[in-house]
Amino acid sequence: MNLKQQRVLLTGATGFVGSALQQRLLADGQYDLTIAVRRALNTPSAVRTVQVADLTAETDWADALQGVDLVIHAAARAHIMRDEVADPLAEYRKVNVDGTLSLARQAAAAGVKRFVFVSSIKVNGERTALNQPFFADDQPAPEDAYGLSKLEAEQGLWEIAKETDLEVVIIRPPLVYGPNVKGNFASMNMLVAKGLPLPLGAIHNKRSLVALDNLIDLIVTCLAHPAAANQVFLAGDGEDLSTSDLLRGVAQAMGKPARLLPIPAGLLQLGATMLGKKAMAQRLLGSLQVDISKNRELLGWQPLLTVAQGLACCFVSEKKL
Repeated sequence: MNLKQQRVLLTGATGFVGSALQQRLLADGQYDLTIAVRRALNTPSAVRTVQVADLTAETDWADALQGVDLVIHAAARAHIMRDEVADPLAEYRKVNVDGTLSLARQAAAAGVKRFVFVSSIKVNGERTALNQPFFADDQPAPEDAYGLSKLEAEQGLWEIAKETDLEVVIIRPPLVYGPNVKGNFASMNMLVAKGLPLPLGAIHNKRSLVALDNLIDLIVTCLAHPAAANQVFLAGDGEDLSTSDLLRGVAQAMGKPARLLPIPAGLLQLGATMLGKKAMAQRLLGSLQVDISKNRELLGWQPLLTVAQGLACCFVSEKKL
């Protein structure tokens, strides 16, 4: 596809991933960009901004889709660790399933050529055995409401692709890190920055991450590459780290010492279980690896940044202060 005269609609443009996507698309200088937002924003003159209602089955996308050739759908009800709504799955479905599929149907009817959907590795599952990574074409096995909602959205998109001329591309990222990241990664960074001793110096798991710049580059590649049509890709840096190595990498990027105590993983698992923190222990002690060989073989895509480079990007602004 020739992107020179094509208009891209980006949803979720004010989020962590969406903001970086917006900057990349503008910097490339070959995209006619439309962003969908819920409230008025000050945006660059090169960006067409369209206000839309909350992402639901009833959202009218007619104005936003006017003249659009390509859609990147990054908006979602994000994963919430301690969801307090009565029925989390129903809430996820309203946005992540019904809202996504309504947009895709309207996009197909409007003549959009390709729909790039930012999904989640949670569609594959929550954990892998050591050195047995997830592959893009594995049987999905989500374990929570968020992962199930993303899977149901994917399944609905495949049905729309079968019934229309819309090409679908699905990208499933694991944990995304980069400048101004929030959530668990930010909490970990804060502990390292404070120099607190952490009992995680003897963890030998393996986890895949994806630097924000690497994810953005994969998404942009999937906008145009002919071989990306109707495919699923896993995002990743191509390097797997233990929790211990990740903490050391964060400390090095900060220019601070890593204060890690070599407590056996079994003791940490037992303590976490007794304290009702089993899920947290899984994230810190368990493995979750992804294989990105499909990206290399089908798209010729390689990560732009190594993990060390990606971590350095997280803290470069802080070092200048």
